[in-house]
Amino acid sequence: MKQTMLIAILGLMLIATAGNAVAQVAGKMTLGTSVEVTQGLAVGHRASKVIGAPVYNEQDERVGSIDDLIITPDRSLSYAVVSVGGFLGIGKRLVAIPVEQLHDEKGKLILPGATKEALKALPEFQYAA
Repeated sequence: MKQTMLIAILGLMLIATAGNAVAQVAGKMTLGTSVEVTQGLAVGHRASKVIGAPVYNEQDERVGSIDDLIITPDRSLSYAVVSVGGFLGIGKRLVAIPVEQLHDEKGKLILPGATKEALKALPEFQYAA
């Protein structure tokens, strides 16, 4: 009888805490992501692969490369810092491009309407000190 009661209590405790096992909680914020979100992230672009990637225009001309990605204080990825011109980092010019202007076409980053000259004419991006 005691063994049956102990098993029943342990079973109820397991059922009562099962919901907590699904959502990892630290304080009051949910920690981590759901399986669905994780699966969606798996087909996204990794920053380590995007940084350094060449940027082309729609004529398949290389107009620059991704130098950095900027995450604003509201935690949104808002700008790609594109390096234009230069050779081996000498003489390059950095410009900020809103990420929504970049398109992925067959694994290439496309910036429609871009030319090296047009990008060089944009205000130069400088990192805060």
